[in-house]
Amino acid sequence: MEEHVKHRMKRQLRRVVTEHPYRIVAGSAAALVLAGGVGTAIAASDNSPVRQEKTAAVAELGPRLGEAASRAEARIATPTSPSASPSASPTAKASTATADPDLTKKAKPKPPSTKVLDYTYEAQTAYWNCGPAAVRNALSASGVETTQDAMVAPLNAGENGTNSAEDTTRGLNQMVKGSPYRTHMIPGPPTPAQMDQLQADVVKAITDGRGVVANIVGSATDTDGGWHSFPGGHYIAVVGYKNDGRTVRIADSADPSLPAYWMTTIDLANWMATRGYSA
Repeated sequence: MEEHVKHRMKRQLRRVVTEHPYRIVAGSAAALVLAGGVGTAIAASDNSPVRQEKTAAVAELGPRLGEAASRAEARIATPTSPSASPSASPTAKASTATADPDLTKKAKPKPPSTKVLDYTYEAQTAYWNCGPAAVRNALSASGVETTQDAMVAPLNAGENGTNSAEDTTRGLNQMVKGSPYRTHMIPGPPTPAQMDQLQADVVKAITDGRGVVANIVGSATDTDGGWHSFPGGHYIAVVGYKNDGRTVRIADSADPSLPAYWMTTIDLANWMATRGYSA
């Protein structure tokens, strides 16, 4: 009888350890109580000295129960899969990602659709010094005050006029901090790309507070239908734009009775064919 009970208890214990490891502690306690109860029942039905046998049975089962409990506790404490661990949850992981600096950069403000610089106008003082006059008018839009006479030497100007846009670029950069001006040549009839470049250059310069100086030759018509003709060449200042740069404001030193007018950027580009501009 006792051997049968012990055998059954061992079998139940193995099943508990295998199938329900998380109940091993409760199972261990129940097994101890059961062992005690069986021993008492045996003692009640038989007057033989069973206390020693009961104690031996419990002593024999005790270490095994402890061993099983330890193994079960170890199994519970050490999960066998990531899903069993709370720390394995994706939401529990500390984020190590850093913000993309490109995404945190502020977008550059869009240029205004229309802008005309605050400048002071002067008509040229001699037939040949339209270059110094145009440079002087453009510089006044940047807050740089100078005179036509003072710009003659920087432009290498003389009775034959100013040679090219390379000279106006040099003279402008001598007067403006950072030398921002660049020469852009249009060696022949302007291409669509050169027209687009002129529009972009005018918008950028005016937005930055700088006037543009253009070296033109031949004839052109302004937006009011006015006719402007300079067969030998001429220099003008561009001091503003509208329609996102598709139309430009020109300060012209040639005629004080018509100091300024509007012209399309396309017409200005064609007016500069074989010449260039400083922007």
